[in-house]
Amino acid sequence: MEQRRIRNFCIIAHIDHGKSTLADRLLEATGLLGKGKHAAQYLDRMPLERERGITIKAQSVRLPYRSPGGEEYVLNLIDTPGHVDFSYEVSRSLSACEGAVLLVDATQGVEAQTVANAYLAIDAGLEIIPAVNKIDLASADVEATRDEIAEVVGLSPDDALLLSAKVGTGVAELLQAVVNRVPAPAGAPDAPLRALIFDSWFDNYRGAVALVRVKDGMVRRGMRIQLMSSGKTFEVQTLGVISPEPIEVEALAAGEVGFLTANIKEVRDARGGDTVTEAERPATLALLGFKEVKPMVFAGLYPTDSDQYRNLADAMAKLKLNDASFSYDPESSAALGFGFRCGFLGLLHMEIIQERLEREFNLELITTAPTVAYRVVMKSGEVLTIENPNKLPSSQLIERIEEPYLRATIHLPQQCLGPVLKLCEDRRGLQKEFRYLSHDRVILGYELPLSEVVMEFYDRLKAGTKGYASLDYDLIGFRESDMVKLDVLINGEPVDALSRIVHRDKAYLQGKALVHKVWEVTPRQLFEVAIQASIGSRVIARETRVPLRKNVTAKCYGGDVSRKRKLLDRQKEGKKRMKQVGRVEIPQEAFLAVLKLEE
Repeated sequence: MEQRRIRNFCIIAHIDHGKSTLADRLLEATGLLGKGKHAAQYLDRMPLERERGITIKAQSVRLPYRSPGGEEYVLNLIDTPGHVDFSYEVSRSLSACEGAVLLVDATQGVEAQTVANAYLAIDAGLEIIPAVNKIDLASADVEATRDEIAEVVGLSPDDALLLSAKVGTGVAELLQAVVNRVPAPAGAPDAPLRALIFDSWFDNYRGAVALVRVKDGMVRRGMRIQLMSSGKTFEVQTLGVISPEPIEVEALAAGEVGFLTANIKEVRDARGGDTVTEAERPATLALLGFKEVKPMVFAGLYPTDSDQYRNLADAMAKLKLNDASFSYDPESSAALGFGFRCGFLGLLHMEIIQERLEREFNLELITTAPTVAYRVVMKSGEVLTIENPNKLPSSQLIERIEEPYLRATIHLPQQCLGPVLKLCEDRRGLQKEFRYLSHDRVILGYELPLSEVVMEFYDRLKAGTKGYASLDYDLIGFRESDMVKLDVLINGEPVDALSRIVHRDKAYLQGKALVHKVWEVTPRQLFEVAIQASIGSRVIARETRVPLRKNVTAKCYGGDVSRKRKLLDRQKEGKKRMKQVGRVEIPQEAFLAVLKLEE
């Protein structure tokens, strides 16, 4: 296919604005799928995506298109996620495109992630086509939505297309707009091969599969290729395009998007952002890769059965190939054994990773309480980054602790303002912006500690606004805070898996709730069990698990009372000795229950 007849574009929007539904209509309009003869959200391939109704992985598909004038085109579409936790997927997808369709829900208007994704596309130099979706609904306000596109995003309202992805209104006009407005891909067909890996996954039979956008040159089946980051060479086994199922081809030329396999057995050799070139005629300059993403939330993942540790390590390596924003390092816990300290972009990202590991690799996992990375300045001048509460040095050695702050942008209806303001104030937020977008839409800007946002903040925001609020955030740096380490002690022994770093003002309430939860799930012993929450050597909360009692006097039928007293004193001495040498074994189910503790 000639380069001038190729268009590479993606669909970007806030979550639940209709991206996947629009992708279905595009597949039908170009004849790849029969109308009404396929599952809804066809490109959401994972069962998890269908269950939750969200897009987790960006999906690429090649669309054949014939214009009204009879010209043949190839449209490479990428359907992207909308949730803030998967914004890295969006940024990677943009690198393979020249244009983007910015989809806005006519019933909800411009929301936080709409703006964030639009700026990502603008920074990437893409041509943006604004489109107003769901115009068929009775609650749609098309003109107000167009005005918001102009005011908030800065795009011309006259350029906005009107769509209904559900019924197919405006889809033909959108396809023609992509052909007319999105530029054809640049690149020299005769230059040395340069192809950008923007996604990859692991196949048990073919090894690592790389999804590439060919920038220069051509890649053919049987060609010897080189990965420029590592210098390793491989022979291309298969080449193909997804339309919408995989179709093998003989070659991919400049401007095209497709997949390749080259018997790449090591998953780390096909990482996203790498440049593929020809081994015999290599390019001198690699393509600009992706910015290394920094995790924002950390948690420990441990197998419930220690024999599954090796399987968990293999599963994580394969999953990281498919999700470059996920990171992990080995660690061990006295309570949970060997596992991994994992980094995520948010709580939803953490839930998705855990579910994928359990479903796709048949693992049973325990996840520790999520935390963030703190910056600890020692009295010696040394600066440490602490992700695990158990690695926090003694308070006598610490000069100060700094926690990460973020700038949060919240779009919400005016009538829901009260609960959101209270939520932000309770989470130690500093208000920086208060602006009316329209007579009934408000934009709030807050600076919040990241540790306050990762714990149930998004869920409570949605609950307080009946689902109408939207949230976007960016990390803005570290600030000094009065943070302390909260330990849980059982009979004087700390349980490292339950430790956490909290703000001093909230330590008592969290400690009390945590101790009560541990008390509920700890099985009774033959001796008294003391469950305590402490900050350093100071106990701030305590619950006592009373012992199981045996009626040792049951065998006494009458007689002098001293006989019963003697038996009770002997039992008392035995329990005292047992308490000194006995150990409380907390079952895995108890850890699972405690680690799901809500604030």
